[in-house]
Amino acid sequence: MPTLAVARYSHACCTVRGALVVLGGFVAAEDGEEPTSSVESLSKQPGGVFTNLPPLSCGGIANAVAIAVEESDSVAGQVLLLGGSNIESYGPTTAVHLVDLATGTCTLQPALLHSRCDFSAVRMPDGRVVCAGGRGIDGTLSSVEVWGSPANQASHAAWTWTQLPLMIYGRDDCCGCVMSNGRLAILGGMTPAGDNTSSCEVSVVGEDEQWHSLPPMHHARSGFACAAVAGCIIVAGGVNLRSVEVYDEALNKWILLPCNTPPGNRCLLAIGSALL
Repeated sequence: MPTLAVARYSHACCTVRGALVVLGGFVAAEDGEEPTSSVESLSKQPGGVFTNLPPLSCGGIANAVAIAVEESDSVAGQVLLLGGSNIESYGPTTAVHLVDLATGTCTLQPALLHSRCDFSAVRMPDGRVVCAGGRGIDGTLSSVEVWGSPANQASHAAWTWTQLPLMIYGRDDCCGCVMSNGRLAILGGMTPAGDNTSSCEVSVVGEDEQWHSLPPMHHARSGFACAAVAGCIIVAGGVNLRSVEVYDEALNKWILLPCNTPPGNRCLLAIGSALL
């Protein structure tokens, strides 16, 4: 695939109208590294290259999560940019921005209940957004929150953030996805003790909302890539890892694939992933 226009890590990415969009992350600077406000996009057309989009008006940000917004009235599409570390404090933030990709304009949305960076966020089938784990002001988080219509309110009521039950484990730099049956899965990450974990857990958001264990991955990993497709969850790379494995929902087991992430790299970590 084409290379990024700007070398970066701990960035956010998602697909918008079939194009791959990459936002923020850490980039090289005169005195080391710093969060960037740059945004780039790869068209869904064959033979395309990454092209620069207008930078984020909210400034440099890293360790955030981007989720595409369902809309039709914007020129280039919009994304929600949640949490992360900003260039001012480098610490976790509660900020949520609606980013217009045509202009780079960032409009503040209702803030997260907890400051988070290096966390997982997914859009559920009903459109609600769930954020789980990550690193907060006081360390690794097990907290989970959902953005959607308040309970017992009309569907057009203003969306708010609501606390969900804590996960079984605190997880920093974890990954999450929605399984084919609509359950939310949170995978791997770094424990409060600083160790990578292979453990996985799942919850049904909107029903019993209790967390249950899934079979552990073959390898403990954090900062990895993750995607759910065709009744499977695929994970790749992570800290000190090049392995790839897949969870088969029907078999309820993880299977190591006979391939690794590209040669020449000791490992790929703090990477972004999106389903094209």
